[in-house]
Amino acid sequence: MIKYNLLCEKCNLIFDSWFASSKEYDRLKKRKLINCHSCGSLKVKKNLMAPKLISKTLSSNEDVKNIHKYQKIKKTIIKYQKFIKNNFDYVGENFAYEARSIHYNNKKRNKGIYGKASKKDLAELKEEGIDTQMIPWVENENN
Repeated sequence: MIKYNLLCEKCNLIFDSWFASSKEYDRLKKRKLINCHSCGSLKVKKNLMAPKLISKTLSSNEDVKNIHKYQKIKKTIIKYQKFIKNNFDYVGENFAYEARSIHYNNKKRNKGIYGKASKKDLAELKEEGIDTQMIPWVENENN
């Protein structure tokens, strides 16, 4: 995994994003799948950044605190994921379709839904007055 500091050339928003590799960033950029989450512009580029490397021998208490903070955040995300998996129905790539079915057709479900949707789908759902939430998802073999 690699984290890039990105800059939207349209609205000057600076934000971070994680990618599987630098090649994956290049592939997504070429396919025009990287956009600004604020204004939607595709004019997003890598911004200058100074990476912080944490060696196996921790150099300071700050490094230890940061590692513990990230572990705690990951643990919390995994806890939310387990709750969602136990209490909602997974609809996979059909999330936008299912959300519209519930909203417009008064389709009754015993549970809420979760699944995958593009940022474009989420923006369209929002414009239609359909409330959705996006949460980080940690892929974990124990999850």
